[in-house]
Amino acid sequence: MEKIHLRKQDRDLFAALLSVLPGAGHLYKHHYLAGLGIMTGGNLLMVFVTALLALATFGLAIILVPAAYVLGVAYAAYELEDWHGKHEHFHPWRDEEGSRD
Repeated sequence: MEKIHLRKQDRDLFAALLSVLPGAGHLYKHHYLAGLGIMTGGNLLMVFVTALLALATFGLAIILVPAAYVLGVAYAAYELEDWHGKHEHFHPWRDEEGSRD
């Protein structure tokens, strides 16, 4: 079976598209701490800020704040360096040179 290798642009775009669920694009690019932090703390903070601003903006913040947040996280995931394959403990089947057996 032939392996499918994605180009860097494809992986960047896919990470940005995964950021519809903020943090998933960071996890896809193997930035685990940032991805989990965004999925937990970042999303909770965004909900809290949205709730506070919704009172002051007559509900307009319910649309604008989450949209700006998702777009910002998607852009960050797109620009992030891809660490796929750089964690040796997650790829035990590789030898020291990085080739597959």
